[in-house]
Order: sequence, then structure tokens, then C-alpha cells
Amino acid sequence: MNRSFTRAGALGAATIAAVTFAATAPAAAADNGKSYDFTLYAKEVPAAGGEETGAPPKVGDVFTFAEDLYRTKGGEKVGRDGVTCAVVRGSAQQIDVNCVGTFVLSGGPGGQLTGQTLTTFDLSEEQPASFDVAITGGTGDFKEARGYVRTSPDGDYERLEFHVTTR
Repeated sequence: MNRSFTRAGALGAATIAAVTFAATAPAAAADNGKSYDFTLYAKEVPAAGGEETGAPPKVGDVFTFAEDLYRTKGGEKVGRDGVTCAVVRGSAQQIDVNCVGTFVLSGGPGGQLTGQTLTTFDLSEEQPASFDVAITGGTGDFKEARGYVRTSPDGDYERLEFHVTTR
């Protein structure tokens, strides 16, 4: 599996530039919950054994990856993520990948966010297109979290725009 494909599943990434984690102030939501909007940058942690290359992924292939999360590119580390993806549909041109992962964040707000996505990747593209990850839950400051994370390639990083509400 090539690096751009494994990064494509990032929840942490998978995964946008104007707002930073440190500058985010929660706003009161209509149901007395809180709203958090912030951007982080994810950089993949190299896996033992190096990168896989070869044939395109096929249905049933599973891969995992981990990333460190930063306030800015190369800046302060504020968390990490772990993701597992499975190829669920494929052709010579594209594949559908179902990914589940967890973001662990510190530095206020803090806690864990879980996410899931089913997204299509064009195998002919060097970089994957942007895609959204549904937030399915959380802990700590993110208890009962809902929302989404927009992940986009950004050089050697994935840019992750978090849009989170809690109840």
C-alpha cells in the first residue's frame, strides 16, 4: 500500500488552516452543550517495517496507522490518533474504504473523540481528495460529542478541521 493511500484514510486523521486548537473558545449551544471549532495538523508516525508497495488494495484488505496531532505544522504536539481501515468495495479506478479511529487530545479542551467514515478514493490520484469523518462520540470535554472532521491533504501533513458539539 503506498503512503498516499494510507494517509487517505486519516481521521486525523484524517485529518483546516485558519483556526487553531489553542485559540478556540467554546460557545454555548442551544441545548446547553458546547461547540468547538478548531484545526489541527496530523503527521503520520512511521510504522515498523516501512511502507508497503505493490498491487492496489483489494476488497478485504485492512490497514492501520497512527498520527501525531499538532496545533500548527511542526508546532506543539497536542494529541495523537489511531485508525483502522478496511477496503469494502473496489475497481481498477477507485476503492471504498471504511475507517474507524480515535483522536486523543490534550491541552484544553481535552479528552477523546471517536470517528468513522466510508469514503471513496480515486487510485489514479497522487493525493486523496478532502473528505468528512463523522464524530460518533467522545470523553472528557467531548462527552456525548457529535459533529464532523474535514480532512484535507496539506503537504507532509493532513489538515483536520474539527466541528464538534456536545450536549
